[in-house]
Amino acid sequence: MQSKLIELFDTTLRDGTQAEAVSLTVRDKIIIAQKLDDFGIDIIEGGWPGSNPRDEEFFNEIQKVKLSHAKMCAFGSTARSLDKIESDPNLVALIKANTPYVSIFGKCWKFHSETALGLSPEQNYELIYKSIKYLKDKDRTVIFEAEHFFDGFKDDPAFAIKMLEAAEAAGSEVITLCDTNGGTLPSEIKFAIEKVKKNTSKSIGIHAHNDSDLAVANSLTAIESGAVHVQGTINGVGERCGNANLISVIPNLLLKMNYTTKNKIQLSQLTALSNSVYEIMNLNPNTRAAFVGKSAFAHKGGIHVSAVLKDSKMYEHINPLLVGNKQRVLVSDLSGQSNIKYKAKEFGVDVDANNEFSKKLVSHIKELEFEGYQFDSAEASFELILRNERNEFTPFFNTIDSRIYTFFDNDRHNNAEAVLKIEVDGEIEHTAAEGDGPVNALDKALRKALLRFYPEVASIKLVDYKVRVLDGKEATAAKVRVLIESSDGETTWSTVGVSTNIIEASWQALCDGINYKLYKSYRSSNKKLVNT
Repeated sequence: MQSKLIELFDTTLRDGTQAEAVSLTVRDKIIIAQKLDDFGIDIIEGGWPGSNPRDEEFFNEIQKVKLSHAKMCAFGSTARSLDKIESDPNLVALIKANTPYVSIFGKCWKFHSETALGLSPEQNYELIYKSIKYLKDKDRTVIFEAEHFFDGFKDDPAFAIKMLEAAEAAGSEVITLCDTNGGTLPSEIKFAIEKVKKNTSKSIGIHAHNDSDLAVANSLTAIESGAVHVQGTINGVGERCGNANLISVIPNLLLKMNYTTKNKIQLSQLTALSNSVYEIMNLNPNTRAAFVGKSAFAHKGGIHVSAVLKDSKMYEHINPLLVGNKQRVLVSDLSGQSNIKYKAKEFGVDVDANNEFSKKLVSHIKELEFEGYQFDSAEASFELILRNERNEFTPFFNTIDSRIYTFFDNDRHNNAEAVLKIEVDGEIEHTAAEGDGPVNALDKALRKALLRFYPEVASIKLVDYKVRVLDGKEATAAKVRVLIESSDGETTWSTVGVSTNIIEASWQALCDGINYKLYKSYRSSNKKLVNT
């Protein structure tokens, strides 16, 4: 079967920046544009040059950047007045942006045209026609964004389609149908596009919002119904509930629907692209995101893991390597021997020939998880348990004594002091440190105590610290679970502690975090380890 060609239009730098808590500098936008170009996106919508100085500066700066594949596009609206087309500030700014493509939106919902702009159908038609004609006369490739098309089509089909005819008559190369409010169902998308196809010879595009959690489904339905141009954002970021997520749209098109794209897509970089954009936007990645999430190919149930080890197709819809992701097996109270063997192999430990060891370790893990530990999010702690059970690891230090003092007053001044007595290879180190709170003070005191024995400790930084109350009914006597993520600048690892005392739980996780780093640093050396 011959594959069909789709044009990919990315609006992360325009529609994506309208998302709550997202703010990009000009430099941020240039970096993202370069990543989109490297990935293989066809058209990159860079912003609205007539709306703010930052976007105007971006279009000035991006002209200095040599893109390999992608074409830049500036976004704007139809003119504000019929009698001032050539002097309209918005249209003038679009030309000044000096991009080969221009996307311009116009009203396709009669209610909007009459209420928001106060225009008759004839005047709205003329406004769309003249605005696009002006841009065409300036030698721009125009993509018409039919704003609120699907709402307008449901309200007055004749009006909505008439506005598309205005765009076509003026020379728009692509007519993009917008589900601006994100409330349209896939069946409605299909019906509308089939009607539009009968009334235009131009390429049809789809621009879907996610207010009904259907943006990806609506985009794929539109393509199945005849659209050849799809718009969206990386990770689905955008106004309100976001836009169609290209991170999901693209692999579905390429891997499951037999479509190709104008530029060759580097699909194995999909996960890296998703994570990079999250990082630049200072957003936490969605761990459960389809295709690219950390949990997308994670297996926890013992029966599932046993099947995956025989043939991953049993519980994975694609090979994760195709999208740059990886298979993960989690260790938890749902684990079986398959989980343990898989994780052990991942750590370079072969336990295949020792079923008794696997059974014993599974039983031990399940007991710990029953107490509240969670190893699917703390794999470093799990590896230390595994190594300890195999007599390959003992802690690098013993705690002889620890004391915490906290101070606070009504003026909200607070402080904490930790006093520690640590033993390393028979030597005692007695030290103290102040911190913003008891955990911070403990962390500082422990590093201070260990530094002369293990200089590597200086490179360890706490990246994240989470506390969860395990049974709120117990109120202040409840057990808590502390998860700590640590990093040495090159790798990150997570550890866990559980106790009815939040300080003790934190201490467990802190100690595991440092022991893990030291184990990785010293496991190939002959350095003597202390005994527990």
